[in-house]
Amino acid sequence: MTTITVLDSKQVLAADGPLARTLPGFAPRPPQQEMAEAVEQAIENRSLLIAEAGTGTGKTFAYLVPALLSGEKIIISTGTKTLQDQLFHKDLPLVRSALDIPVSTAMLKGRGNYLCTYRLGLAEEQGRFTSRRQIDQLQRIRKWRGRTRSGDIGEMEEVPEDTPVWGMVTSNADNCLGQECPDFSDCFVMRARRQAQEADVVVVNHHLLFADMALRDGGFGEILPAANALILDEAHQLPDVATAFFGQGISANQLIELARDTISEDCREAGEDESLRNQADKLQYAVQEMRQAFGTEQRRAPWSGFAQQAAVREATANLRECLGGLQQQLEPLAPRGKGLESCFRRCSELLERFDYLTGPSPEEHIHWFETHRRSFSLHLTPLNIASLFRSKVDQQKAAWIFTSATLAVDSRFDYFSSRLGLAGAETRSWESPFDYRRQAVLYVPERLPDPASPDYTRAVVEHALQVIRLSQGRTFILFTSHRALQWAGEWLSDRLDYPLLVQGDMPRSRLLERFRELGNAVLLGTSSFWEGVDVCGEALSCVIIDKLPFASPGDPVTEARISALRARGGNPFMEFQLPEAVLTLKQGAGRLIRDDADRGVLVLCDPRLLSKPYGRLFLNSLPSMTRSRKLAVVQRFFALQSGRGVQ
Repeated sequence: MTTITVLDSKQVLAADGPLARTLPGFAPRPPQQEMAEAVEQAIENRSLLIAEAGTGTGKTFAYLVPALLSGEKIIISTGTKTLQDQLFHKDLPLVRSALDIPVSTAMLKGRGNYLCTYRLGLAEEQGRFTSRRQIDQLQRIRKWRGRTRSGDIGEMEEVPEDTPVWGMVTSNADNCLGQECPDFSDCFVMRARRQAQEADVVVVNHHLLFADMALRDGGFGEILPAANALILDEAHQLPDVATAFFGQGISANQLIELARDTISEDCREAGEDESLRNQADKLQYAVQEMRQAFGTEQRRAPWSGFAQQAAVREATANLRECLGGLQQQLEPLAPRGKGLESCFRRCSELLERFDYLTGPSPEEHIHWFETHRRSFSLHLTPLNIASLFRSKVDQQKAAWIFTSATLAVDSRFDYFSSRLGLAGAETRSWESPFDYRRQAVLYVPERLPDPASPDYTRAVVEHALQVIRLSQGRTFILFTSHRALQWAGEWLSDRLDYPLLVQGDMPRSRLLERFRELGNAVLLGTSSFWEGVDVCGEALSCVIIDKLPFASPGDPVTEARISALRARGGNPFMEFQLPEAVLTLKQGAGRLIRDDADRGVLVLCDPRLLSKPYGRLFLNSLPSMTRSRKLAVVQRFFALQSGRGVQ
């Protein structure tokens, strides 16, 4: 790439710059220009920058402009595939076109996002379908196979992304045959990786970035090209994503997929002896038995509390025996074909991992399990990943830029930087340019009971109903627990005069689509709706949060961190629980005002905001809105908006 020296980032983002000349509605923003200069300096100096940019700052352009002007190899990582698609297909082309410079770009996702032609053929041969709908979906995928150039399943809107069929026709790290695959020369994953290696700017997501970091420890991986700068957007997600990838885990689904693939490959190789298939069936049954041993409840809990229960101990031993038996039967059959050879390798790796995850708990790790309706998973999670992550940063010898709207707690970055080992990084912060005092009201209701009260959820929802009537629907109610959400959904179902949408009734993307279409709906959501949700305009005029989002102390990961901090003489509440809750609240509150034309009311129901000394930390970390405890103020605000024709 040829380095561009004609303009610097500030000039590009100025009132007479190329973006203003080419993008309708573009307006210069001093915070955006300042952030772009900071990113520019970090890239040039190969330094670390932590940059918080409030909603409306325009942080995406603030890092894209210096990235494209730098002449360097850049990796940009963001939080979700949806944001990744928007960045690659919308924002990046806009900036590149405005700058009119020859920058090559590529997008790379995890292998499970690309059609695997080998597994497509395997699925067609075996016909493991449970409905005519799945057969129709497979036929549609087959036709799309002839049209697509990227193989990115996100292109295929005719087939829902949550259908089980996609699992049959995509690969993962366990079942991919790699260079031994007969379809390797036509592999969409390898094509995407080659394009990424050759591109100047590569757009990835955090899960792929950390999967690659984790793989490099094993002496392979390097999915991502070496870069001169890494820009990590939605960086507030990084500590949790990194922790997950630097740990180890095994799931019921991985074991079931191994059993099913073994049966498919045995049939493909025309195996006449049914003993291998019978052993694979035994493994599937053993997985189901282990799920039942955990009980019917869906939960996350420490492994130590269940490992010695008779039913769990027996199920663990039986599953281990079945997995070992499958390994023994696969070993002599592996030379019959690359598929069976892959199954043998997977079985050996899963057996080793299962033994490790059901054995003694190593120090400085959190040993826990999680159960879902029909599956389970076992995990070993590092207690602290700061030194491990910092070692990865230092190995790269590149600029690292971390940015998000929610990184600081009361204007300090200590909590975020300490979790990732980023001591010494430059920290900068820019407030949102929105006029929150004019655009929004922060309402803390009076006379609500203590959140520990058994009547708390009822009191919150009863008061929320009054606010919803004033806002004429157009409301998100964000809950800190699924139990409260379900209770509220049932209570509101025959009391609400507006359409009610409840998380779980349909996929999140469809819920948001319906919310926007209806224009006066009320949506109830939990954790996945606290961030990454963007509804501009009148459809969302009120956000109600039921209580301060402290993580459940009963969660095994949270519990272990609290215990470790306490053992070191620290203060778990001040050092961990409180800053984590502040950042989560900032995310939830950020759903309300997404544009300088938006108007709305933020309702924080938790009385601890004003009754506890730590409430000040939450309030200081939110934008400076008009604050009130009077419902009449909310009524007057919505009346004024109605009079302005905002309704």
